[in-house]
Amino acid sequence: MRRSAFPDRSFMNSEGIKTFIMLAKLKNFTRTAERMYVAQSTVTNRIAELESETGQKLFVRRQGGVELTEEGQLFLSYAQRINELEESFVQEVNAAARYERTLRIGAINAVYESSLYPLVSRFFRQRKDVAVKVTLGHSVDLLQMLQDGLIDVAFSYLPLKKAGYESKKFSSDKLVLLASPARNEYKAGIRKAELAASEYLMCNFAFGEAGEFVRSLFPPRHAFRFEIDNSGKVAQYLLDGLGYSFLPYKMAEKEIAAGRLEIIRPLDFAVPEITSYCAYKRGNSLAEKLMSQSIESW
Repeated sequence: MRRSAFPDRSFMNSEGIKTFIMLAKLKNFTRTAERMYVAQSTVTNRIAELESETGQKLFVRRQGGVELTEEGQLFLSYAQRINELEESFVQEVNAAARYERTLRIGAINAVYESSLYPLVSRFFRQRKDVAVKVTLGHSVDLLQMLQDGLIDVAFSYLPLKKAGYESKKFSSDKLVLLASPARNEYKAGIRKAELAASEYLMCNFAFGEAGEFVRSLFPPRHAFRFEIDNSGKVAQYLLDGLGYSFLPYKMAEKEIAAGRLEIIRPLDFAVPEITSYCAYKRGNSLAEKLMSQSIESW
C-alpha cells in the first residue's frame, strides 16, 4: 500500500470532507446525496477532488454501494478530526461574539456525575463572562481531544504524561460492587469465582488500573451477556434487578442510602481505590482557575 503523506488539511474543501465522512457512513452515493441535499454528481465530484488532493483511492465500488479502501480508512480518522476542529472553531467564534472566553471541558461520565458537576456548576454561576461547553467521552478520546486543541481540560482515569501539559490528581473514590436488594444473592459477601459466574453487567467505564482490576476478575476473553459504554446508565439496569456491577461509590450514593442498591462485600479479593486526573495545557489560565477551586478569588 502506498503510504504517501496526505496534503495539508488547509487545502481541503470542508464540504468535501463532510461529504467523504457521510459517504463512509452510508456507503452509497445516492443516499449520501439525499442526506446532504445535493445532486449525486456533486458527491461524485467532491470525492474525486479529495482523491486527487490526497493522491489516494479512497473508495472501491461494491455491489449496492461503496467501501472504504485501506487508504480511505486511514484518511477517515484525519477527516473526522479536521471536521471536529472546524466545528469547534465555528462554535468558539460564535461564543466569542457574546462572551469574553470559552472553557471547553471534557470528562468521562463517571467523574462528571460523581465529582465534577458541582465544580462546573459553581464555575458557571460565578463566571458569567465565560461560556462553558461540556463534552462527555472516554478517557483515551478525551486526552486526544485535549492534544488536538478541541477541549481545554480533560477529566479522566488516565494521567497525561506529556511535555507542556499539567496532569494532576482530581478525585478519589471507592469502587463498590452493587446489586438491587431483590437480586442480591450474596448478602454475606461474594467470592471471585462466584462473581465470574454471575450475571455481571459490564461497563468499561475505567481504563487504567481500575479497568484492569475489573477485567482481572473474569477469565480472559470472557463473554459478558450485557455490555454498555456509559457508566451513568448502569444503575438503571441494577435497579431493575438485572445483575451485578462495579460503580464508583459517589455515583450510586443516593441509591445506596435509599436502600435501592446494596453493596456486596468481596470475600477473597481486594478492591482498589479509583483515582481520576485533570489534564490541561500548561498556561491555560481558565483551566488553572477551575482546578484551583478558589472561585471567590476570581
